[in-house]
Amino acid sequence: MTIRLLIADDHHVVRRGLVFFLKTQKEIEVIAEAKNGQEAVEMAEQLKPDIILMDLDMPVMNGIEATRLIKLSNQNVKIMILTSFSDQDHVIPAIEAGASGYQLKDIEPDELVKTIIQLMNGENQLHPKATSHLLTHLTNKSHEERKPIDDLTNRELDVLKEIAKGKSNKEIAAALFITEKTVKSHVSNLLSKLQLADRTQAALYAVKNGLVTDHS
Repeated sequence: MTIRLLIADDHHVVRRGLVFFLKTQKEIEVIAEAKNGQEAVEMAEQLKPDIILMDLDMPVMNGIEATRLIKLSNQNVKIMILTSFSDQDHVIPAIEAGASGYQLKDIEPDELVKTIIQLMNGENQLHPKATSHLLTHLTNKSHEERKPIDDLTNRELDVLKEIAKGKSNKEIAAALFITEKTVKSHVSNLLSKLQLADRTQAALYAVKNGLVTDHS
C-alpha cells in the first residue's frame, strides 16, 4: 500500500529536499506541499492524506494550531512533526494537539522513511528527546493531581472516618477490632501525611473530602 503524504514546511529548500528524496521511495507518494499551517489545513481537508509531515514554526498559522484543527476534522490522518525544536514548550503542545510522531530535522533520510512507514502501521514515533519531555510532563501532571489523602492506607482512612464521627481512640479500637496502641499509631501517621495539627482538623478534613457527611 502506498502512503499518501502531505509536506508542510515554510522553508522552500527543506520542503523541496524532502519532496525530492521521498519521491524516490516506492512506499510513499507525495501528494502536495504546504508553505504554512493554513495551507496544510486546507489541503488536508481536500486531499485526505494518510500522513502529514508538519513543521512547527511557520507563518500565517503554526504547526501546532494546524495539527489541532486537522485532527478535529479528521481523526484518521496521522501527523508527524518534523522540526528543529526539541524543547518541551514545543513537544508537549504538539503531542496534546494530536501529533502521533515527533522527529528532528537532523534525522537521517532513511530513518525518516522508516518512521513514516512505522507511523502508518500504528506505531507512535517520538524522538528520544520528545519522549523524555513527554514522560516528565506526564509524571509532573500525575503528581499535581494526587492529593495527600491518596497516600493514606485503607486502615488509616477507616480511622480518619471514625475520628470524624467524634470517637475516642478507645471507641475507634473497638469499632475496628484493633488495639488502642495501633489506633494511636494510625492517627499519628495520618496527621503527618495530611499535615494536620490535631484530631479536630482531621475531622474537618474528612468532611471536606467527602469521607463522611457532617451529620454522620
